[in-house]
Amino acid sequence: MISYARQDAEEQSAGTPPDADDHIAPAPRVSVQAFCESMETATAVQAASEDRRLGKAHLKIQMGGMAAAIEAYRSAPTPNVIILETEGRSDILAGLDHLATVCDAGTRVVVIGRVNDVTLYRELVRRGVSDYVIAPVNALGMVRSICGLFSAPESKAVGRVIAVVGAKGGVGASTVAHNMAWAIARDLALDSVVADLDLAFGTAGLDYNQDPPQGIADAVFSPDRVDTAFIDRLLSKCTDHLSLLAAPATLDRVYDFGTEAFDSILDTLRTTMPCIVLDIPHQWSGWTKKALIGADDILIVAAPDLANLRNTKNIYDLLKAARPNDRPPLYCLNQVGVPKRPEINAGEFAKAIESQPIVSIPFDPQMFGSAANNGQMIAEIAANHRTTEMFLQIAQRLTGRGEAKKPRKSFLPPFIEKLRAK
Repeated sequence: MISYARQDAEEQSAGTPPDADDHIAPAPRVSVQAFCESMETATAVQAASEDRRLGKAHLKIQMGGMAAAIEAYRSAPTPNVIILETEGRSDILAGLDHLATVCDAGTRVVVIGRVNDVTLYRELVRRGVSDYVIAPVNALGMVRSICGLFSAPESKAVGRVIAVVGAKGGVGASTVAHNMAWAIARDLALDSVVADLDLAFGTAGLDYNQDPPQGIADAVFSPDRVDTAFIDRLLSKCTDHLSLLAAPATLDRVYDFGTEAFDSILDTLRTTMPCIVLDIPHQWSGWTKKALIGADDILIVAAPDLANLRNTKNIYDLLKAARPNDRPPLYCLNQVGVPKRPEINAGEFAKAIESQPIVSIPFDPQMFGSAANNGQMIAEIAANHRTTEMFLQIAQRLTGRGEAKKPRKSFLPPFIEKLRAK
């Protein structure tokens, strides 16, 4: 697919993280080699290589531009993607014609140039260039360009991963995750799946009143069988738009996982489901850290006390530093207003973390307890409660979508019928 990336210098220099609706799908395992002419571009490409979305790609940088690329591939096979920086205009077309004689079929070429001209772009398209990026470039622009080579525009919204984690055990992160996913599926009409990653003690099956015979454990312990058809068989249907990849919640085996244990499952889910909500247990291991860093958006759930404040600050700072080209993590306060319990208010949280909580969910043991014991969501037992609106607000912030418009019922038809009767 060929796209023309018109990026002005002001936007490039700003380097602002993308919005929630600016979704960039991760690149597959590909080899990328960049031939730069300026250190500024080389620095941007190097920064892009450290982005989470290029975590599977092998990216190598070399100076020398077009001439170095032609010389390099005289006796060596070409990678999946070649990035070429060129300073002038006349040398671009001639250089590409020369490169074509030593370039393997199927290799995709991204050209970084300083000439913003439609005629030149058409000539590049005719020669098979996959993307033309206007210099100067930044890290996020290079990530978008490389990843865009392997994703179609119509699938832009497919595969958004939202990770939910508690700052401390027992803060209700799973409850928030499940109710938020319910709002995404019901109110935003977005096909979603909840993946319960707490295999020993997960509660998603109980909360959704589901008891599937198979679940995520079958996929984790059989990674060679994981494909779209296999994952589909493991999903339990909760509603028309919501599915569940349940945890076994049994202790008949020990759940010690390697760092890449869930990679194949998440990669498969990304290709088939527009929204994946990860219910991540409160623990710190290689795979939990990787799942959080690799997610498109993150929600930290915290209770209003000192330990939660410290943990939220630590998690927030680490993830923000590890994901410089993404939106910072979001966090919410839960169980606010427990009688006779001293609390740290939202203002103190915001001051310490330098970010406002998106919502503060009030403590309501009667409502939440009834929902948990009945296997229901808060929206099912209290549709008009303010907490239900909070879960919808979280869903909207994390997905970048507004509430699905519902047809309004007009008061005129009954009124007209009455007039006719008279």
